[in-house]
Amino acid sequence: MCVCVMRQAVQCRRVMAAKFCFLLMVAAAAAVVVVEAGDDATVEFAYDGFGGAALSLDGMAAVTPAGLLLLTNDTNMASSQRNDTAMSKGHAFHPEPVRFHGPAMSSFSTTFVFAIVSEFLDLSTSGFAFLVSPTTDLSTAMPQQYLGMFNGTDNGDPNNRVFAVEFDTVRNPEFADINNNHVGVDVNSLNSSAAAPAGYYDDGDGAFWNLSLISREPMQVWVDYDAGTTEITVAMAPARRSRPKRPLLQTKLNLSAVIADTAYVGFSSASSIVLVKHYVLGWSFRLGGGDAPALDYAKLPKLPRIGPKPRSKALTVALPIATTAAVLAAVAAAFVLLRRRRRYAELREDWEVEFGPHRFAYKDLYDATGGFKDKRLLGAGGFGRVYKGVLPGSRTEIAVKKVSHESRQGMKEFVAEVVSIGRLRHRNLVQLLGYCRRKGELLLVYDYMPNGSLDKHLHYHDKPVLDWARRLHIIRGVAAGLLYMHEDWEKVVIHRDIKASNVLLDAEMNGRLGDFGLARLYDHGADPHTTHVVGTMGYLAPELVRTGRATTLSDVFAFGAFVLEVACGRRPVEEEEEEDTGGAAATAGGRFVLVDWVLGHWREGSIAAAVDARLGSEYDAAEADMVLRLGLACLHPSPAARPSMRQVTQYLDGSAPLPEELPATMHATFSAFEGVGKYQPLFESWYVCGRSASTATMSVAAMSDIALSGGR
Repeated sequence: MCVCVMRQAVQCRRVMAAKFCFLLMVAAAAAVVVVEAGDDATVEFAYDGFGGAALSLDGMAAVTPAGLLLLTNDTNMASSQRNDTAMSKGHAFHPEPVRFHGPAMSSFSTTFVFAIVSEFLDLSTSGFAFLVSPTTDLSTAMPQQYLGMFNGTDNGDPNNRVFAVEFDTVRNPEFADINNNHVGVDVNSLNSSAAAPAGYYDDGDGAFWNLSLISREPMQVWVDYDAGTTEITVAMAPARRSRPKRPLLQTKLNLSAVIADTAYVGFSSASSIVLVKHYVLGWSFRLGGGDAPALDYAKLPKLPRIGPKPRSKALTVALPIATTAAVLAAVAAAFVLLRRRRRYAELREDWEVEFGPHRFAYKDLYDATGGFKDKRLLGAGGFGRVYKGVLPGSRTEIAVKKVSHESRQGMKEFVAEVVSIGRLRHRNLVQLLGYCRRKGELLLVYDYMPNGSLDKHLHYHDKPVLDWARRLHIIRGVAAGLLYMHEDWEKVVIHRDIKASNVLLDAEMNGRLGDFGLARLYDHGADPHTTHVVGTMGYLAPELVRTGRATTLSDVFAFGAFVLEVACGRRPVEEEEEEDTGGAAATAGGRFVLVDWVLGHWREGSIAAAVDARLGSEYDAAEADMVLRLGLACLHPSPAARPSMRQVTQYLDGSAPLPEELPATMHATFSAFEGVGKYQPLFESWYVCGRSASTATMSVAAMSDIALSGGR
């Protein structure tokens, strides 16, 4: 019996001692004083750490064993919890409501030390806020940009009766945030009544110093409301630094109609997809005038260590010595790798996956062309430079054309067309093997043609003169390739840039039409769309200049100019030289127009005299007559009067005779464009529209080579 009583006495003393220790902890955590004077009351409390504090917490809010108030703690949440609205926000309030209104609204002051610790140094979820709320039940509030205070429906509702000072680390345009690192004064809404970048003014020189809210460093904030002047001031500074004399924010707001008679004070925060922790280290508050109690920095809990544990002293001493050489080697290796990466950098986008088999690696093309050295340069023109290369491994000879493309607009459609055109298979077409993209550059890869372009054999004196039979063979080959593109392939392909420089000669001197950089394709029976006018002066059909609509018949027009160029050995438009051209006048302003010249010979009954003089009499007169008349027929100003490419091939292979009456029908139409004043402006109108009048006169090389492109 005695033993039992003694045991009960001991147990009673232990319980009383535990209760006493708990009360001491609470007293150490928060000192709360309430002094009433008539209808006014002064409320004051201070938390130098939150160990044992009886705060009202909900959501993710918790007090750590070290005494830190942790408002959000994404790092310990599963992804399923992070998507839960209730678990993705946190609130912490002083447990007792505060009576703000006696006979009138009372002044108040608060200060707190906080820190935002993000997983990333330069990225954070939405911030947190100090708030005065009529209730602790904020279950309808949303996380993320709403900071756990409002939602999409009640944001801006005066019935909220919420005053807050936000510390936001995300710029939300819907709330007109000034930046992603700011302090704002909020009344019933996240559209701040006043805001400023986070920072403080130096007491010495008045300079403004920015503070990064997500720096992981503790900062102290002071918020004061003067009920007499209705003035709100907000100041902040790094922790342990005295309060700046000049506040960060100062604005007038009458809170008497905003804050309820009795309200709760505390903090609200919310999470997002970035792992972030919002800490409050200490907090004090005073209602009824005067400053909030000063915080005792010596008692504030420490932030948890961020990052790995400190190295041992031995390792700290040895590591710089051991790693100096390694660092230098790493820097050198990084420089080499960076240089290599930049050299072989490509531009790839998700939509290009479907074109994978047709895409070349830039490194392969770089190695194949010897780094795009000038000694590998095959030629250059208005649309890019062409290099010879040999693919590593297969040893296949290729030609690589580098085309500038600064804009990404329409690039997907363009690459799709390039890949589609790459499926063309014909003995008289240069095979387009694929492409590669870099920033500002597009590289097109073709089969290599060892004998170069036809225009070099026609217009450069260092090449042997092409005999008539070879010229006719080349014309027939290009016509067959165009027929395949226009009618025999699965889609209609319009080349849009037929000219001698785009006809390449293979090892057997067969003509192959190449350079499909401007080609367009569409379904059989569909109408071609209007596009920017592109092509080369002298080959542009009149209706193309007027309407911008490229068709198979505009290709026929360019083919007609090509036919005359091959047969006569002269470009469609040249600067006139001081010599007798023979035949009718075909000049304007010092320019020679080939079609007018041939037409003049035809009218004089000597059309065969227009054949390249370098051939002498070594040509078939009947074939020359047919070829020149066919060229004129293809150059008919009226698209409806031009033959199709199927008819052209029939005329060339002799399976159908070229109608004798065709030139007669052309005579009346061409007469409307006779001479310089009529026909030539069809070429020059487009030429001049893209250049100023002062630059309208150009050299022979510029007129024949320049490509007039409106962009792709």
